[in-house]
Amino acid sequence: MTPFATGVRTLSTSTHSRTLLLTFDAFGTLFYPNPPVPEQYATVAHEFGLPRDTVTPQKVKEAFKDVYQAHAKRWPNYGRADVLRGKYGGPQQWWGEIIQESFTRVLASDSSKFASDEGYALYEDVIPFFTRMRELRSSPTHRFDRIVLGVVSNSDDRVPAVLKALGLRVGDLRADQDLSSMELPGFEHRNGPGSGKSQSSDQPDVDLDLVITSYEAGEGKPNRLIFDVAKRQARLLPSNHTPNQPPAVKTDKEDNWVCIHVGDEYEKDYRAAIDAGWKSFLIPRSDSNVPSAKSINTLMDLIDELELHPKF
Repeated sequence: MTPFATGVRTLSTSTHSRTLLLTFDAFGTLFYPNPPVPEQYATVAHEFGLPRDTVTPQKVKEAFKDVYQAHAKRWPNYGRADVLRGKYGGPQQWWGEIIQESFTRVLASDSSKFASDEGYALYEDVIPFFTRMRELRSSPTHRFDRIVLGVVSNSDDRVPAVLKALGLRVGDLRADQDLSSMELPGFEHRNGPGSGKSQSSDQPDVDLDLVITSYEAGEGKPNRLIFDVAKRQARLLPSNHTPNQPPAVKTDKEDNWVCIHVGDEYEKDYRAAIDAGWKSFLIPRSDSNVPSAKSINTLMDLIDELELHPKF
């Protein structure tokens, strides 16, 4: 029986604290569109009186794909570069234009649906996984001295709202490493300058300590910058120590941090994390034909992997 599973601590010869930074992709890993996006868009169009025989999910799917690809090429990363120059409105304008160009302007008024739980659902293993992680994080006797949990997503700042609406407890730490990032227009309501700094703590009252999106970080996966931002922001979290545990000693080895990322895409999640110097697991939610990779079938399998591999 392992220390991680039984709650029995094995003393380490290391003089500094051992921290696990465990991050997840969001879309396609923790949640998925429910029903599929083309069906949702078509349903909304029908509610506004557009004919069902004209606006079908298949036609919506085809139109959306073309518009999305052209838009992503013209305004990469939700137009972030132009946003910083004051020439673009950010994710809300980006998605609104896609919806308008795919159908009519009337659909833009319902784009807020996709920042709530109405358009998404959690995979069935997500709640059991985070329930187990709360137990592990509440005890100082698991194999890691600290466990920091987060999301690293190629998305905009709707992600925290979606996760909260779906029942997860999300901390306030974001990718706001500079003033320009904190002033980016988006979907999430902020409490003013500095609200994205170390307001959250790695404690069981939240399921996710930080959410790092490509829009706020400046680059998306597979660029290693977003992983570097995640690690840097995670280190801003206050450390909470037990009476018998000395404070972490900051060293060139990142305080003996173990960084692991989990996602459903081979190139953007699994391979990108490894190239950034992290460990990684692939969770192929819908695609069984994936390249050779260290894979898990469910998030609960991840707990078993952490227990069985002392090198972590």
